[in-house]
Amino acid sequence: MASWQIRNWLSNNLRRVASCSVSTQTALPKNTSAAFSLIRSQPSQYIVASLAGRKYLLAPRDLLTVPHLKDVRVGDVLALQDIHEVGSRDYTLRGDPVISPSRVKVEATVVEHTKGKMEVVFKKKRRKGYQKTIKNKHPYTRLRIGSIEFPAPSNP
Repeated sequence: MASWQIRNWLSNNLRRVASCSVSTQTALPKNTSAAFSLIRSQPSQYIVASLAGRKYLLAPRDLLTVPHLKDVRVGDVLALQDIHEVGSRDYTLRGDPVISPSRVKVEATVVEHTKGKMEVVFKKKRRKGYQKTIKNKHPYTRLRIGSIEFPAPSNP
């Protein structure tokens, strides 16, 4: 067989296999509580949360490096307030714009305060004899993400 015949045969068989694939359609949950219970039943979850002005995709036991957080010490536990999305492999629940902190509870523990690598900036003006070297290390805070908890909603 020539190479063009092999390519043609492969493309036809791949199209046939793709069209025969089974599509599983799952029913969507009726309300938010049902969606949270579906996500809770999954083996692993993730969140998208805002921290220090940026959004991060986080999972339990992640180690997160953010720009230096003032007024926190090593060992302090922070509760993440701005959670934009909660999900698992099969389901995702997005807030508008955030999910209420009473529905999802995630804590982060301050592990250390550290500095980044040395950044060197060399400035020079030609023919003037002006040379300047600026060295800087940016400070960072490292956080360990705790487990994602879904407290039961309290009905009055």
